[in-house]
Amino acid sequence: MHSLPQPATLPVSGHLQRWGAQPLSLLHEGAALSLDTGKTFALRLGLPAVVGYSPEWNRRLLTDLDTFRSAGSFSAVVPYLAGGVILTDAGHRERRGAVNPPFGKRSMESLRERVRAALRAEKPDATFDALAWADRAVLRMLNAAYFSSDLDAHLLHDFLAPLRSPFPVPAIPRPLLFARMNRALDELARQRLTQGGDDLLFHLARWPGGVREARISLAAGHDTTTHTLAWAVWHLAEHPEWFREDGLKSVIKETLRLYPPGWMGSRRLSRDVQWQGHTVPKGALALYSPYLSARDPQLWDAPEAFKPERWEHNPPAWAYLPFGGGERLCLGMHLANLMLEEALAYLLEVAPGLRALRGDPTPRPGVTLGPAGPLMVRLSPVPTPRTSGGATPVP
Repeated sequence: MHSLPQPATLPVSGHLQRWGAQPLSLLHEGAALSLDTGKTFALRLGLPAVVGYSPEWNRRLLTDLDTFRSAGSFSAVVPYLAGGVILTDAGHRERRGAVNPPFGKRSMESLRERVRAALRAEKPDATFDALAWADRAVLRMLNAAYFSSDLDAHLLHDFLAPLRSPFPVPAIPRPLLFARMNRALDELARQRLTQGGDDLLFHLARWPGGVREARISLAAGHDTTTHTLAWAVWHLAEHPEWFREDGLKSVIKETLRLYPPGWMGSRRLSRDVQWQGHTVPKGALALYSPYLSARDPQLWDAPEAFKPERWEHNPPAWAYLPFGGGERLCLGMHLANLMLEEALAYLLEVAPGLRALRGDPTPRPGVTLGPAGPLMVRLSPVPTPRTSGGATPVP
């Protein structure tokens, strides 16, 4: 592992300072150094760490669950994500089998009308910030899908608000806030168990630990969907030729390729691993980056460009991982796609024209990858023609 290339490092802190301040530039530097060495490079993050972004590395890491363990990964330091099926190693398959059914594609279809109705209560203004609107819209849709909109909207907003901030804010324990949320969820779960229901909480509450799974998956699903929706709206405003019913699914896929919410995934090694002539030691962090894999010029044509037309063909295997892969494929994948499809279709219903005004779509990594924002766009009663040069600043 010592012979793996690594970006410039500081004598004492290694890469920790750059990781905290500018992780994407650190990743790009490591990728540039490792194109000829198996697309694998080393980082010093307080313990040995190796980053890989080739399809072969992604496949190995996401399918060899005995070697690449979730316990001790980055998720464990964020209270919102620390626990549940996300960090389960022993018995993961059985636990995942128990919580999977209500999140399946067919089950999601039964929630579509409820999600759609909740979304219509969040109509955007003629000129609006796509990031702020996406935040409010996703909160409403999640409340509808999980709790039939019965959870106090202010509590839901306050509970998820720390996740919108950069590190270390999401990692700070908040026992009082979590206690409020847990009491509210326990009360709603008791109602579902005695009175019945058909929302996600009703299904999860019947399983041991199911209410906790609801809380964790809710937290995992908010910013991930919010940021993807905001970026999709911005790109549609810059590329109005795609703002049509038959273009929305390709736009969603292309947005997730460019800005995978889970821009970095991590595991801990339970044993030494031999990888392309290098030994990665037991206990090391093994990292994979959907962000780098989806921007690899050896796998994608014009990888930095927004090109929804590329989705006329299947993506390279194990190079497109916005929802992870293997047995640990994101539990909320179908729910996220449902919310994204409904939100974009609703905008198209409100106004067939969409124009980018001004904004900052620069990726800002935190727990998830989000735009710096704001992203100001304008709805138009008529379709907006594509103009060269993208967004036009408007006072």
